[in-house]
Amino acid sequence: MCTSEWSQTMGLNRQDKAAVIEEMSALVAQSSAIVIAEYRGLTVEAITKLRADARKQGVQLRVVKNTLVRRAVAGTPYEGLADKFVGPLIYSLSADPVAAAKVLHNFAKTNDKLIIKGGAMANYVMDVAGVEQLASMPSRDELLAKLMATMNEPIAKFVRTINEVPARFVRTVAAYRDAQEKAAA
Repeated sequence: MCTSEWSQTMGLNRQDKAAVIEEMSALVAQSSAIVIAEYRGLTVEAITKLRADARKQGVQLRVVKNTLVRRAVAGTPYEGLADKFVGPLIYSLSADPVAAAKVLHNFAKTNDKLIIKGGAMANYVMDVAGVEQLASMPSRDELLAKLMATMNEPIAKFVRTINEVPARFVRTVAAYRDAQEKAAA
């Protein structure tokens, strides 16, 4: 649901509200973390930039009426976060818990109008400091890259060692040939 759609939730009928709740419930079920922030005073350009940053990181941003999100998280591991749903909030949801926190945290560094209010991982509600700590951790992709580099190093070292044997042999033969040529001259 985009920002312009948020204002339309005020006049939604019961069936449309149920559809919004169902959409948010599906997003919550796929997420490892939810981070919330107050966006009061952000310009359209700023929100557009935030959405673009979030899309690049695989983070879903939603602006939805708080009562509808409260209903969407009811009975889920994120239910404890519902008491923080006050004011105009933007909801950041992601399968990678670090990405959801990083997108909002990095944006808030450069834009003081975005105020992080808290977040949650399954059955764990975080305050602002907890979200900042989560944002400082390496992302899932960074951790996978480090793991792959660690796993690749022994193989690369083995290949270099195997390649060194013929290279050393070639250098030895070349040195012998050079010595023979000097002796002949």
